Amino acid sequence: MSKKALIVLGIIAAAILLPAGCAVSGYNDLVSLDQQVQAQWAQVENVYQRRLDLIPNLVETVKGAAAFEKDTFTAVTEARSRVAQASAPSGRAPDDPAALQKYQQAQEQLSGALSRLLVVVERYPDLKATQNFRDLQAQLEGTENRIAVERMRFNEAAQSFNARRNSFPTVLFVAFFGGRFQEKVYFRAESGAEKAPKVGF
Repeated sequence: MSKKALIVLGIIAAAILLPAGCAVSGYNDLVSLDQQVQAQWAQVENVYQRRLDLIPNLVETVKGAAAFEKDTFTAVTEARSRVAQASAPSGRAPDDPAALQKYQQAQEQLSGALSRLLVVVERYPDLKATQNFRDLQAQLEGTENRIAVERMRFNEAAQSFNARRNSFPTVLFVAFFGGRFQEKVYFRAESGAEKAPKVGF
């Protein structure tokens, strides 16, 4: 074989192997980043579940002192039920913005119902003074902080995935895998979060 033929074969081999190597590397990177997104989604669900688990104890503690506040208890129970129904059945982070929005809206409704429950508590100083209620309230506040942190971390993992997915040359071959590597959606600020809360004294 002549020297020219070897050079041509080398160029052809490089033209085939280089894109294939890039595709394999890009695929493996996307798999790794997708797993990070899924792991972070599991953490988001974990802290939301912690909040769901605290709610029955909190409601029962408040019920004893505020038995006639039935509408508030009903609102909390119904919101908790809607959250359970809105959870992703697959256990995977939702790729569909509408599914994440539905999940987030259910969580916001539960947050609103919990806020109303805590307003009810303000009318009962004896209840606020009990150790059991204070412990539950502290756990709930800690959980709300964890939710904010885990949502932020989820968004960071989704951003890393999306940046890699949409970068060159990965963007060229990602379509070959169908829906396997769809762009990840982000948690957004709650509706009305852009407005400063009104504080009255």
